[in-house]
Amino acid sequence: MMPAAGAPRRRLAVAGAGAALVVLVSAASALAHGLDPAALALKESAPGIFAVTWRASALRLPGADVRPLLPASCRRVSDVESGEAADHVILRWTVDCGAGGLAGATIGVADLAAAKINALLTVTYDGGERVQVVLSPRQPVFTVPERASRWDVVHDYARLGVEHILSGPDHLLFVFGLLLLVATTRLLVQTITAFTLGHSITLSAAVLGLASVPSRPIEVLIALSVLVLAVELARDDGQGTALRRFPWLMAVAFGLLHGFGFAGALAEAGLTGDDVPLALVSFNVGIEIGQLAFVAAVLAGGALLTRWLPLAAAQSTRPAVYAMGVLAAFWCFERVADWVG
Repeated sequence: MMPAAGAPRRRLAVAGAGAALVVLVSAASALAHGLDPAALALKESAPGIFAVTWRASALRLPGADVRPLLPASCRRVSDVESGEAADHVILRWTVDCGAGGLAGATIGVADLAAAKINALLTVTYDGGERVQVVLSPRQPVFTVPERASRWDVVHDYARLGVEHILSGPDHLLFVFGLLLLVATTRLLVQTITAFTLGHSITLSAAVLGLASVPSRPIEVLIALSVLVLAVELARDDGQGTALRRFPWLMAVAFGLLHGFGFAGALAEAGLTGDDVPLALVSFNVGIEIGQLAFVAAVLAGGALLTRWLPLAAAQSTRPAVYAMGVLAAFWCFERVADWVG
């Protein structure tokens, strides 16, 4: 099938924007998915008495002291019990927050901005009612309301989904590669839809506990998927390989891998309870919003570059693809070393 007349221009525009994209990705690559999200849970066992569970990454960034910030009215009434897993630390203790409990109190997590992570806060009352919210570097504290709001769950997890994909250079580079690979708009829609379907399946399976895959090898395979796509883009596009004829098959297959990567932002935070389905849907919607915003920004930026600097846009395709491959190869070696080390 011959490409549509506008396809070369669109691909040229995408490649033009790719040069700027790769520069930004290079600067951000060291921060991509660095530390796992933290989780702070308070479960009421008697009026005003809460069992506290604090889960955080075992890694420490210089200058970051990530720790829970509880209300001054809550005093510790038990010793702190600690435990360690392969990559995180769990602390447990009990606090007495008085007759008023936590309603109207402010809870937070210190140094989220320095560590560049989010934290999941869960407050469960003895009657079963629960409040759950995502703390972020911009909003590291939360005032506990009298009753939980479903809109808060939708808002917080949609925002988390947007932030997660826009802060993940590996995921963005893969989507960028799809924009370069596909010749027609119709096939592009099919390919992006296939990628969405793939990562939605594994994201849902991981969060709902239907599938469990270690995060380290998944991160390696995600980097490898970007490298495979870069190698394909570096080939002569007249070769008619299977990846170019059926890009949607590759997109759905690699989308399954990326879905497990997305799940880390939820499953690693210890998301549980009745709000899981709503949080999952909201998070997935946030990912799609971020993905579509990225695609629109690349196409718009590429169109402007092609219009004002056509020569630079025409010459940027090959450097952008090579830079994409170099970054992906670096991520592969880095993540393998982290995995086996």
